[in-house]
Amino acid sequence: MKKISTVLTAIDFSDSSDNAFQMALSLAKSFSAKLLVLHVINEPVDLRGFYVPHISFEKLEEEIEEGAQKMMESFCRSNLVDFTDYECLIVAGLPYEQIIKQAEEKSADLIVLGTHGRTGIDHVLFGSTAEKVVRKSDVPVLTVKLGE
Repeated sequence: MKKISTVLTAIDFSDSSDNAFQMALSLAKSFSAKLLVLHVINEPVDLRGFYVPHISFEKLEEEIEEGAQKMMESFCRSNLVDFTDYECLIVAGLPYEQIIKQAEEKSADLIVLGTHGRTGIDHVLFGSTAEKVVRKSDVPVLTVKLGE
């Protein structure tokens, strides 16, 4: 079995991703592995051509990025107090694509993701980031349901 030296987890600051983060942190500690904490800023809908009062598209992107940075800093400060071998990453793009890309670029041995548990029409309409990562990633993926 391949040694697990780097664990990547993606967070969107939901309860589901927090639950997966706790599992990833536990695994990183158990294996003395590096923990990569990734937040993907989902590319906003292109609003050019629409009237959006009081804010430009570029300013909106900048504010979203600043907000994500603040949330990530706060998250890491409160959740990684006793763990030092980690790296926080914030990237923009489609979440499933960026999770796979970052896992490959950073040589992750395992991806740990939370699932929101959508079913029925919600699942059909919105899809599942975790499901897409499981299907398309060459890196092994552990999914964690909320409450596990």
